[in-house]
Amino acid sequence: MTAAPLVLAEPVRGWVGAQVRRMLVGEEAPAPVRKEPRTDQGLFGPDSVTWQIHSSLSMLIGGLRALMLQTLHPLAMAGVADHSDYRRDPWGRFHRTAAYIGTTTYGTTAEAEAIIAAVRRIHERITGTTPEGVPYQASDPHLLAWVHLTEVDSFLRAYRRYGDHKLSRSDADRYVSEMRAVGWRIGVQDPPDSLRSLRMQLQAMRPEMHATPQARETVRFLLAPPAPLAARPGYLVVAAGAVSLLPGFVRRELRLPVFPGVEPILVRPATKTLLEVLGWAIGPGTPPPAERSRKMEASRT
Repeated sequence: MTAAPLVLAEPVRGWVGAQVRRMLVGEEAPAPVRKEPRTDQGLFGPDSVTWQIHSSLSMLIGGLRALMLQTLHPLAMAGVADHSDYRRDPWGRFHRTAAYIGTTTYGTTAEAEAIIAAVRRIHERITGTTPEGVPYQASDPHLLAWVHLTEVDSFLRAYRRYGDHKLSRSDADRYVSEMRAVGWRIGVQDPPDSLRSLRMQLQAMRPEMHATPQARETVRFLLAPPAPLAARPGYLVVAAGAVSLLPGFVRRELRLPVFPGVEPILVRPATKTLLEVLGWAIGPGTPPPAERSRKMEASRT
């Protein structure tokens, strides 16, 4: 009696999993498996906290939270508004960002440094002036620090709330310290080395943060981008989970609603359930990148 529902569920899981993978990584074929033994474990390695966090579906929540938080710096926001194609191709931009994070996390050192160098070349070309007349350049180490801080903070907060395992304070410190390897290479002059220094650097930048009309318009788009009809309810749950992780002053600046009592009762359980369903849909045939990399390594030994 129990076998039939399981058999019927497999095609559903396969179809849903294919749709989820298409949204997350696009239509590109997976990279070929290396034939030679891999001696270079990249910037982090399988025993790092970075592999643990970045293999979690909580990254969906953290990534969206980081994008919303980044809009609060007027210079960073102006660069996105003037030079990004996120409105015409929001999912293509998402896929490129995912490829960057995946390569810097799980690629060899050479692969990570190559994609970082490519991004730095793009940054050199992104210059302009805000609507208030303030010049900006994407390669400015101060702006690069802002992006780095918001990403590390967002990925960490999302994992601690929605991740697969409990994360100790020492592991949180390790993660912040490990991510310095990417921060330095992208051009950040003094990336934080602990949770405390991460919080202090973010606090030091708070006076620069305020929501411009560009920021509020961008966040409205992020809350409801063009997506297949079937994916919209799930995306709304991801968006609600991301908003719930934003500090109160950020939500006030961005005019995002705050409903006392709603988040712990509705948003958190709904977000956790969605991530569990997505994990089921992707299934054991498509393990997280960290687990997949470990299996690849084991098969070569």
